[in-house]
Amino acid sequence: MKTLLILRHAKSSWSNATLGDHDRPLNERGKADAPRMGKLLKQEGLTPDLIISSSAERALATAEAVALASDYDAEIQVTRQLYLADPEDYLEALRERGGSHNRVMVVGHNPGIEELVAQLAQQFETMSTATLAQIDLSISNWRELDDEIVGTLVNVWRPKEMNS
Repeated sequence: MKTLLILRHAKSSWSNATLGDHDRPLNERGKADAPRMGKLLKQEGLTPDLIISSSAERALATAEAVALASDYDAEIQVTRQLYLADPEDYLEALRERGGSHNRVMVVGHNPGIEELVAQLAQQFETMSTATLAQIDLSISNWRELDDEIVGTLVNVWRPKEMNS
């Protein structure tokens, strides 16, 4: 059994029109929501064994804040492969990088994040910024993960629905 944590990046800033999409930082709400999700992971006993993040500034800043707040103690694996990725890109990254880890978190973007959750859980969930989904997968190795695997959606946490 493997646990996949799927996190959409926290709210980003559009205030600097000269920045390209890949370089947009978190806004104030994003800077508050990301560590809240990390604390939630720690409280739920779900601190990841591995975090794989999109290379986009807003995703990496989210991953770093979550890592710090959840007491994640390994290096975050950063890849451009997850920037504006589709579900197959996420599955490939997990097959390549998941290794022997039991609980892996991916940090990325919509629409790919919503599509990944829908594919793996066989149900649609709105993945607004900083929303976290937990999917349990009946696999023993991440290399087994393909587009035929269906997991169990255990929970979805949305910052707007959480108590402060």
